[in-house]
Amino acid sequence: MSQKENQNRVDRAASQSGSEARLEWATFGVQKMTCAGCAAGVEKVIGGFPGVEKANVNFAAHTVSVEFDSGAVTFDDLRNAVRSAGYDLDALDNDEYSDEQEDNHRRKLTRQIYNVLFAGLFALPVFVIGMFYMEMPYADPVMWVLSTPVLFWFGRMFFVNAWRQARHGVATMDTLVALGTGTAYLFSVFNTLFADFWHARGMHAHVYFEAAAVIILFVLLGRLLEERAKGKTSAAIRRLMGLQPREVTRVAADGTYHRVSVKEVRSGDMLLVKPGEKIAVDGEVVEGSSYVDESTFTGEPVPVLKSSGSNVLAGTVNGKGSFRFVARQVGAETMLAQVIQMVQEAQGSKAPVQKLVDKIAGVFVPVVMVIAVLTLIAWTLWGGDHGITMGLMAMATVLVIACPCALGLATPAAIMVGIGKGADMGVLIKDAISLELARRVDVVVLDKTGTITEGKPEVTGLLTEKCSDHHLQILLQLERQSEHPLAAAVVQYLDARKGGGEVVEAFESITGHGVKGTAGGEEYVAGNLRLMKEQGLMVPLVLEQQAAAWEQDARTVIWFGGEGAVLAVLSVEDKLKESSPEAISEMKRMGLSVHMLTGDHEATAQAIAHNTGINHYRAGVLPDQKADYVKNLREKGHTVAMVGDGINDSAALAEADVSIAMGKGADVAMDVASMTIVSSDLNKVPAAIRLSRKTVATIRQNLFWAFIYNVIGIPVAAGVLYPFTGHLLNPMIAGAAMALSSISVVMNSLRLKWN
Repeated sequence: MSQKENQNRVDRAASQSGSEARLEWATFGVQKMTCAGCAAGVEKVIGGFPGVEKANVNFAAHTVSVEFDSGAVTFDDLRNAVRSAGYDLDALDNDEYSDEQEDNHRRKLTRQIYNVLFAGLFALPVFVIGMFYMEMPYADPVMWVLSTPVLFWFGRMFFVNAWRQARHGVATMDTLVALGTGTAYLFSVFNTLFADFWHARGMHAHVYFEAAAVIILFVLLGRLLEERAKGKTSAAIRRLMGLQPREVTRVAADGTYHRVSVKEVRSGDMLLVKPGEKIAVDGEVVEGSSYVDESTFTGEPVPVLKSSGSNVLAGTVNGKGSFRFVARQVGAETMLAQVIQMVQEAQGSKAPVQKLVDKIAGVFVPVVMVIAVLTLIAWTLWGGDHGITMGLMAMATVLVIACPCALGLATPAAIMVGIGKGADMGVLIKDAISLELARRVDVVVLDKTGTITEGKPEVTGLLTEKCSDHHLQILLQLERQSEHPLAAAVVQYLDARKGGGEVVEAFESITGHGVKGTAGGEEYVAGNLRLMKEQGLMVPLVLEQQAAAWEQDARTVIWFGGEGAVLAVLSVEDKLKESSPEAISEMKRMGLSVHMLTGDHEATAQAIAHNTGINHYRAGVLPDQKADYVKNLREKGHTVAMVGDGINDSAALAEADVSIAMGKGADVAMDVASMTIVSSDLNKVPAAIRLSRKTVATIRQNLFWAFIYNVIGIPVAAGVLYPFTGHLLNPMIAGAAMALSSISVVMNSLRLKWN
């Protein structure tokens, strides 16, 4: 169907409906993309289709999000259009992550590893013969035989992609590779078969099989490394999806329990949550109480008490209690589903790292082709008796010397060395895009818990009043039986103290206040100050003053009393990492603005900000608010690095220009993030940014030398010096110059290791 027919169909559909187009969003999988140029081509085809308002290709996830008129455009229409450009579309289930995408990625990675290994086996002997044994018998035919599978089997995708892109007026690195290696190969084949053609004219028939084969091998290796980095996207989404249980216990109207699929749950259903279970949907507690670990969303290590009237969220984990709740938001309406959607959208909004290089290649290739043709024409017209012969030689030399080996290596060589240097420093860099972007970072946003602080509540203070070791052992036994999350910190602290075991009887948990029990005929309680007063216990002034001081420092206070009075107070604190103040100070010295986000309360946030020298902070934020905070900073023109360690940080990490996860945090955060600090040492964050600045400087130097080589080499190859010297550039020298340019790029990149 022609474009005109498509447009007529859209117009008819609009007139028949008598209303505006029904626009909707849908996401489809894209197959057969190999580079950013392919993504641009798919986006151009779909975006230009009648009835499509907008198309956004996510090259990392191999998907395309399309806004289209559902009354005028169907999936089959889009698929046919994309297939005509040499690619393909898959219909995805938008409610679940497609396992098919991950399988496709795995198969593609396996195929690329196969291509690199076998291309290397064939290319290595070609290189050795071409460099050191050119005079051996049958050298040229042997290199011809060995290099042919490298180009047209293991590297065939470069030629296929170049043809696809040429049909749509696009030129990328695939075009450069195909043009350069193809020219070198065909020229070498001609010289192998018809060497006498040059000998009769007093010239030597040179071959360049080794250059063609080695270039293909290098570019295949770069593509393999790129594909490995892109594969992290699916793992992050799968882990987020795994937070929701597949089955739930639904309470029927007659009070009976039934295990049903989470897909069958509807708003208004009554659900039962047992101890240790994950909560399946968002809702409101109506019966029972328990502590729920909400670190998925808040990032805070202390579980929250849930009782009648409290809201619960899908993906959070119940503690030791049990309760019933009414489902309010299900399916795509839950906060967990929204976090997943935000991660996907934020990842899709990022530009591929090779976009600039592909734009340069799009100009470079036509220019080189024009120069080569003009060279042939000029020699034919003004070259005298041997003008055509010398013109053919000069044209081939131009194409050989313009081979994009140095240009193709300029970025990946520096990135490979930079990533290796980062690994030596304890910074795992999964995403070359972020390695390049990090140099432009001017704002660093830090999550508090687990990033600036240790993320582990500890008892940091104990003050007693007429309290013996015997009493502390009673407190230990009380806390051993408590389900409150802070009780574990108290148990760990008191376990280290010597003393005999005490038997506590009649243990009772007082929800929201603390615990109590009987030992030796006396009643003892542990919990908050309100519980002490309700029990009528006398509060010594010294303990009250110390508790107030601790609370000023945003610490949590646990009170312990019995025998008519408060006997002790303990402070529980999530300590600052030793490296945090120094790291934040270093970031500020580098000219970076440091911000802190936390789900904790205002007093704690203020105290942490004061102790670390942070000027910008926000307390009480949820995951979507963190992502919005990062988004707002970006909209103001800042380049933002987000540093976090929890699942609750994943949306903000995906939204940021550069995402950095602390290595001892949640797996999802590390999967979403493009950099991981193995040791969780915050000092590695400014170190990673410095590494990025050095790497980008190296890339710029590499690109400069690659282009200078071409700017000087191409005119010389075309013969601009012939009127002055009487000699044309020997193609062998052109091949050597090309190899030298590649070596200079690699050596310059290796300097990163030594700096």
